[in-house]
Amino acid sequence: MSERKFEFTLPTRIIFQPGCIRQVGVEALPYRPRRALLVTDPGVLAAGIAQKAADSLQSVGIPYQIFSDLSPNPRDYELDAGGRLAREAGIDLIVAVGGGSALDAAKAIGVLLTHPGCILDWCGSGGLDRPIVPLIAVPTTAGTGSEVTPFSVVTNSQTHIKQCVWDLRVAARVALLDSELLSGLPAPVMAATGIDALTHAVEAYTCTQATPFTDPLALRAITLVSQNLRQAVDTHAPEACAHMLLASNLAGIAFAFSDVAAVHTMAEALGGRYDLPHGQVNAMLLCTVSRHNIPFAAGRYAEVAAALGVPHTPDAQQMALQGVEEMRRLCRDVGIGPLRAAACVNPADFPALARAAMTNDATYSNPAPITEQTYCTLFQEAYEEKGC
Repeated sequence: MSERKFEFTLPTRIIFQPGCIRQVGVEALPYRPRRALLVTDPGVLAAGIAQKAADSLQSVGIPYQIFSDLSPNPRDYELDAGGRLAREAGIDLIVAVGGGSALDAAKAIGVLLTHPGCILDWCGSGGLDRPIVPLIAVPTTAGTGSEVTPFSVVTNSQTHIKQCVWDLRVAARVALLDSELLSGLPAPVMAATGIDALTHAVEAYTCTQATPFTDPLALRAITLVSQNLRQAVDTHAPEACAHMLLASNLAGIAFAFSDVAAVHTMAEALGGRYDLPHGQVNAMLLCTVSRHNIPFAAGRYAEVAAALGVPHTPDAQQMALQGVEEMRRLCRDVGIGPLRAAACVNPADFPALARAAMTNDATYSNPAPITEQTYCTLFQEAYEEKGC
């Protein structure tokens, strides 16, 4: 790793404070916006959370418009519609309030405000011509880390494959981490997004693109999830929620500036085909893929196990396997089931899902070599819960 070149640039200012959603307006003022677009999802809008950001904009005299016509895995045509609305309204600042889907959608709409065409025209790595309009991101779940990642995931409605705009110029200018927003999060959502954060951290640390800058962030995130997710799910204790939001943010930075691996390639294939929540599918795959990878990165997975609280043993492979068991225990404790618990998943689709996963660039960051047949086997093992 010491001989491999890497870069680390964090374009987002992070504010971590209970109640900081009320600072949206103050944070927007320096950009002197004429009109803001508040991007959220129907659930967050119905819960009244987005209104807190709207009230803050109104309090400083910034006109705004709301866009919430989004699916859980935003489709290209939804984002194109958001872009058209934003152009016609003269939007020059975006505030995103929600989970990863809303935050990713806001980035995509930001791209369309500074670039012509439709969002699929801009999918790829490093292809933007200029920065998006200023974006203030307020996450309402502790999982995706999208508030600090330099990419936006888009579901291609024709191929049902997830694509990505990957460019530092798509990142939010400001991230407001308000742990109070997690107090009413349904337990299943807290669980799935929490394991999503764990997946980001585990893959960031064990993938072939890990760096000395991302490693400590990933390990700290793993420890925070291990120590706080159960309590956050069971009681929504304020301190546990705050620690989970921090874990999600740290993990987001870690994987954004290293990479993910086969858990994500498989999860994105499933999400694109069945429209399943990304965090839930990551959670259903994490242990199976981790176990498969251990022979190729036993030392790294042993360090993951240590971060999870597994007592040290001199045998790295054995310790790594105990770490996978600890991940499985955590998943079970918070109610995450095997892949077959998602009733829409059909094993007959596994070959097609394997082909879709192979098209994902993160395949090549996985510590173990992967082929289409490997993916088919891993899908089947996760479905039968043979991975742990």
